[in-house]
Amino acid sequence: MSRSGLPASIDRAGSSPPRLAMLGGTFDPVHLGHLRSAVELREALDLDCVHMVPAAMPPLRGEPSVSAADRLALLRLGIGDTPGLVADPRELERDGPSYTADTLASLRRELGAEARLIMALGHDAFLRLADWHEPERLFALAHVVVVDRPDHQAALPEKLVELLEGREVEERAALMARPAGQLLRLRLPSRMAISATEVRRRLSAGRSVRYLLPEAVEAHLLSRGLYRRG
Repeated sequence: MSRSGLPASIDRAGSSPPRLAMLGGTFDPVHLGHLRSAVELREALDLDCVHMVPAAMPPLRGEPSVSAADRLALLRLGIGDTPGLVADPRELERDGPSYTADTLASLRRELGAEARLIMALGHDAFLRLADWHEPERLFALAHVVVVDRPDHQAALPEKLVELLEGREVEERAALMARPAGQLLRLRLPSRMAISATEVRRRLSAGRSVRYLLPEAVEAHLLSRGLYRRG
């Protein structure tokens, strides 16, 4: 297994270009909605693997509730032996803010110029994409796949419309025809409505989080008293 998470049979030169997605987030904590989305994303786009990348210092969000080491440990427990999912610590190993463009650049260096590299994100994050650090660079490095919610019909911000001009495609085949630069909207089958904020609230109040988290994640955070008030 290479650092990129690809099996040697895929990662060696001479084979078809690898297909990899980055799914970033605070994972504070990782829950079944995160993990099911990663599995379904891999299936829908026929990816070799999905890197789940915890952010150390998200530029547009508040500081996570528990340490980076705890969030990474919980993510690894949540993934377990799930084929094609990788807990990728590279943003936690970097100093400074967790800029997605820097993470994509790191993955692009590992995978090579012809790899199909995808940045996957939810609809709420997508609406703020034009305000991200170096948004044009994101498309130079990767495709963007938006996991849409059926209830989202609102018009896009003007800056985002300008950023996306000429980039949107309708099908997976069109997305995979080139290494980077396109946008695809995707609806996944499950779209589990689990909120990490609600999970934290329940844990803080001593209420049950059963069936919201993988059992190994629940057992670990309860044993360590993570997210408990006081």
